[in-house]
Amino acid sequence: QVQIVESGGGLVQPGGSLRLSCAAFGSIFSILEMAWYRQAPGKQRELVATTISGGSTNYGDSVKGRFTISRGNAKNTVYLQMTSLKPEDTAVYYCKVEFRHLGNYWGQGTQVTVSS
Repeated sequence: QVQIVESGGGLVQPGGSLRLSCAAFGSIFSILEMAWYRQAPGKQRELVATTISGGSTNYGDSVKGRFTISRGNAKNTVYLQMTSLKPEDTAVYYCKVEFRHLGNYWGQGTQVTVSS
């Protein structure tokens, strides 16, 4: 059974930084893609950043130049380094992992609040 666990959310002031972590546990098959999404109150879930097994990355327009996605040395982990945070970055951040043969699994989400 696969489990996706996120951590690192919290309260930060505008202009600050935060790093989110995500790890996949259980019967780990080949990971095709690891990604971060977010959902603010009253809004649809949107893509923040994604990285595929070959190393390519892609970012949502609103976070380009401020956020960086990276894989850990243990290939079942992914990080999201967030800098120059804005109040509009406030949302629940979700980790999504796509496995070969298994499909997509989501974490439970971690709250990020940007406020003074």
